[in-house]
Amino acid sequence: MSTELRNFLALPYDELEELNLKAKKQRLDRVAPHKVQEERIKYLADEKRIKAVTVLFSDLEGRLHMLDYDKKFLIKSWDNLTFDGSSIRGFTAQRESDLRLAMDWGAFYWAPADVFGSGKILVFGQVIDKDGTPYSADIRGLLKGYADDLHEKRGYTLNAANEIEGFLFKGSDAERRYHETLKFEYVNTGGYYHSLPGDPLRTFIDTSAEVQRAMGFQNEKDHPEVAPSQFEINYGYGEVVAAADQIQLYKLICRQVATNMGLSACFLPKPVVGVNGSGMHTNVSISKSGKNLFWDPKGEEKLSKLGWEFVDRILTHGNDICLLFNSSVNAYRRLDPHFEAPNQLKASPVDRGAMVRIPIGNERSMRTEVRAVAPDANPYMVMYSIFKTGLDGETAKIKNLRQAQRYLPDNIYSAIDNFEKADWTTKLFGADVKGRYAELKRASADRCPRQLGTVVKAPEVQFHHEVYNQFLWNLF
Repeated sequence: MSTELRNFLALPYDELEELNLKAKKQRLDRVAPHKVQEERIKYLADEKRIKAVTVLFSDLEGRLHMLDYDKKFLIKSWDNLTFDGSSIRGFTAQRESDLRLAMDWGAFYWAPADVFGSGKILVFGQVIDKDGTPYSADIRGLLKGYADDLHEKRGYTLNAANEIEGFLFKGSDAERRYHETLKFEYVNTGGYYHSLPGDPLRTFIDTSAEVQRAMGFQNEKDHPEVAPSQFEINYGYGEVVAAADQIQLYKLICRQVATNMGLSACFLPKPVVGVNGSGMHTNVSISKSGKNLFWDPKGEEKLSKLGWEFVDRILTHGNDICLLFNSSVNAYRRLDPHFEAPNQLKASPVDRGAMVRIPIGNERSMRTEVRAVAPDANPYMVMYSIFKTGLDGETAKIKNLRQAQRYLPDNIYSAIDNFEKADWTTKLFGADVKGRYAELKRASADRCPRQLGTVVKAPEVQFHHEVYNQFLWNLF
């Protein structure tokens, strides 16, 4: 079909980067929400080339959902957008299905037209219950409320940066077809830092990095990872809600770029046995009035007393919250000590088997790195549970807590049991949301063989929360 009559928004990448960095700065500077809202609505009204606004939100397991609203309709009805919550796994029951979407106008992205389609703008939404309050199963809203409250009451800014690994496989639907062949096909076998210019993995990494840069990610470095056909594309720190949003966008961008190449970007933690799995190392710090509160030049490893207390609480509750970090059957294949797996409940500056690492840092960069996080976890749950636990959790009276020989569970059933029995997880999410989440995880686990064994089983891919299709689930 001819497109010559269509005049939809399609901006050069440098203009996109400028617009997205400006919006990012507004968010970081905490410009008043009503001012940002007025600016965004005026922009949408004045920019005739925009046809639709894509509103993004995540379900309880962290799967990203997107709705396209006609721009003119959105301008008139942005404060009364409803959707059927009973169709979203982990949300409402059918008898109480109506939910609303509120615009988080600060979380506004201009996206490359050649990847996302021309004439579209992306904005994250917040899920609102029937009574107008934030919906309890919308963990993004829970995280935002917690971060905003800490900033208002203590002056804290919660900072995070993630190192998200993934695999690139042949075929545009490699995960959905896994049950036919029981294997994934690499596009590159070069290994760590090794790929030739123009090969499929390098082209994929370069293209994804270009899209991220245009969307204001402020890239740092990218490279092939240790395992064959594995990648990592790093970008800078962000305020915690923006950082979690960027995780969702990162995976969306990678999947879309791969699909355009006839390939699959896969974020299963361990899609192939015998090689390193994929992690999502989560670097966190807390600042106040521009000062990094985790830095102390006289502290142990130059980490402050607040930083060590934060680490000790994470280690104390490590088994309680493991399910939030490793939320799939497949994730427990990754917690294998033969492949630098961070399955030890301890903190270390050097040992990559430690759940928490204390990287070398300075006044600006000092942080703690929570390594036992899989890339398929709900990023909002990960961020919320790390910061809430690190600041408000308990500290176990265990001698040598940071060196004690304790381990994370090696299977999802143990993780579910720990999660369900822990009082702390009830304090994090409330009994209702906690119960829903555990039920979803158990339902997925029960569709897979109980013993992991040495082969990735078809059901652990088919019924993975990021891979499932509605038709397949409806067969049960």
